[in-house]
Amino acid sequence: MIDWRDIDTVLLDMDGTLLDLHFDNHFWQAHVPLRYAEAKGLPLDAAREALMARYSARAGTLDWYSVDYWETELELDIMRLKEEVAHLIQVHPAVVDFLAQLRRRGKRVVMATNAHHKSLTLKMAKTGLEPHFDAFVSAHALGFPKEQRGFWEKLREIEPFDPARTLLVDDSLPVLDAARAYGIRHLIAVRSPDTKQPPKDTRDYPAIDSFAELLT
Repeated sequence: MIDWRDIDTVLLDMDGTLLDLHFDNHFWQAHVPLRYAEAKGLPLDAAREALMARYSARAGTLDWYSVDYWETELELDIMRLKEEVAHLIQVHPAVVDFLAQLRRRGKRVVMATNAHHKSLTLKMAKTGLEPHFDAFVSAHALGFPKEQRGFWEKLREIEPFDPARTLLVDDSLPVLDAARAYGIRHLIAVRSPDTKQPPKDTRDYPAIDSFAELLT
């Protein structure tokens, strides 16, 4: 799938790509509604319905990914709630072997994530993946989500990668679309971001079920 001679820089998403998206889906769709219902004295179904409408309104924006935004909006301690279910944070199979291979090959490895820095810190602490990376870039530091061209322009200012010699692995089709439009040549999608859900349609993007497929 990849000729590593053509790659200098590897950009990797976090949630749903390196890490099982089940944690995030459970957190936002089940745990936050439960705690919100308790805090507001609402029936669980009513709380969930209200939250889903709020989520939908902010989808694709930096607010959707912002711990600070949701702490203010919902009047909940989001990071404390994440700690309550942090045992669900799991690394996808073969990820560590893949990262080790990138290091052996001398590639520059950058995590490019929409995740808020507080979430990034929690997940690196729980997974131990941090030493495998040369750099971490959160969309919140750049002012644009990865779905927007501005992210890639700002990223290139601090990480001077050659789009023609860069690989991005991501589970989000809108993000892959934005990267493709910017000119990133090597793009791979993830079929099963959430291992508790059926595989997703990745359209015309080359896709993997496991990072084992990229090991050579």
